[in-house]
Amino acid sequence: MDFSVDPEFQEKLDWMSKFVREEVEAMDLLFPQGSEQFNTKNKQARYMVRKLQAKVKEQGLWACHLTPEMGGKGYGQLKLALMNEQLGRTSWGPVIFGCAAPDTGNAEIVAMFGTDEQKKRYLEPLLAGEIFSTYAMTEPQAGADPKEFTCRAWREGDEWVIEGEKWYASNFKNSSFVIAMVITNPDNAPHERMSMFLIPSDTPGLVDIRDVAGMNDPKDNGHHAYLRFDKVRVPLDAMLGGPGEGFKLAQARLGGGRIHHAMRVVGQCQRALDMMLERAVSRRTQGRALGDHQIVKAQIADSAMELEMYRLLVLKTAWLIDTQPHGAARLHIGMSKVAMARVYHDIVRRAVHLYGALGTTHETPLAKMWMGIPMLDVADGPTEVHQVQIANALLKKTTPAEGLFPTEHIPTRTEAVRALWAAELAEAERAVAEAEALA
Repeated sequence: MDFSVDPEFQEKLDWMSKFVREEVEAMDLLFPQGSEQFNTKNKQARYMVRKLQAKVKEQGLWACHLTPEMGGKGYGQLKLALMNEQLGRTSWGPVIFGCAAPDTGNAEIVAMFGTDEQKKRYLEPLLAGEIFSTYAMTEPQAGADPKEFTCRAWREGDEWVIEGEKWYASNFKNSSFVIAMVITNPDNAPHERMSMFLIPSDTPGLVDIRDVAGMNDPKDNGHHAYLRFDKVRVPLDAMLGGPGEGFKLAQARLGGGRIHHAMRVVGQCQRALDMMLERAVSRRTQGRALGDHQIVKAQIADSAMELEMYRLLVLKTAWLIDTQPHGAARLHIGMSKVAMARVYHDIVRRAVHLYGALGTTHETPLAKMWMGIPMLDVADGPTEVHQVQIANALLKKTTPAEGLFPTEHIPTRTEAVRALWAAELAEAERAVAEAEALA
């Protein structure tokens, strides 16, 4: 297992590190409003974004999540993980590097499953950074459980008619099109009931009931839409992939996204740890620097160790995706998802505490980090679902113990080992007796 990269790509990472810290992070300060990085109406911000995007494109680092056949660079998940570690420091980074969610996942499935006409209409402007998109899967009564979805579509002549509601469709208010996952084959098995559709955001009948603000957004500036499809009509060729293939497309979309989320959290945790270290050597209490107090040292050490372990888990997961057969990394993808919010919570909590009153305000990045933690627990599927999948995968490979006691039962094992080594023990006993007789 090798996480090293070639010198040429390391130079790219070094350039990214400097560029993100010196130029991209400035956008968080100049335009701090939630979801402003997607606001196409903010002409000043868009002008500055285009200038930064041009520098990224000059470095050949634009939209690197796609394969060459899909118009990307063909970087594997390990390289993408290392890139996202840098981008995780700032909310503007993904947009400036052409890899913001939900656009990355949407671009991937349009590239993999779209027709030539769909790619031209939706994928090309999306990859060029000219438009944004939305992914509408979850529903208000069902969350992310597709077995409970009710939003459906049926054919009428040469059109599909879509009716129902979708919840938490991020960035709809700035999007040009929506990828919606709806029921088209209700009598099929659960994983074959749904299909996906490409729908222009201004299609008649597509209603934004309200834009919901997350914990780390201003209350009056939400960007997660509650959508109603009020008999929305789309042509037959609006379907992405085939009938009943929606679940397959969703699985293809979510795996890589979870790893990118995880590595961006690594970047956030590193930033929080850097802040802890600076605070520890800058402030004093009880006549000593904060960093001279044993409990502060313990908090720093725990944070550094937890971050290192989590980073290695994510890198191993990315390596598995790159080098092993399809699906081999599923267990580790789940582990990365489950551990993500826990590690983030523990490190940011310690950082907030070390900063004291200042850490609880919006005058440092820690408040936004802290309020984003609960969202990570439910992003890309509830944590509990992944815990069940991890446990099921491990239990499936485990053989029940034979007999009354477990295989690690010491008396039972001792008896078995003595029987297995009976000849050797007898020989050893004879040798000892002979040696004692001679003595």
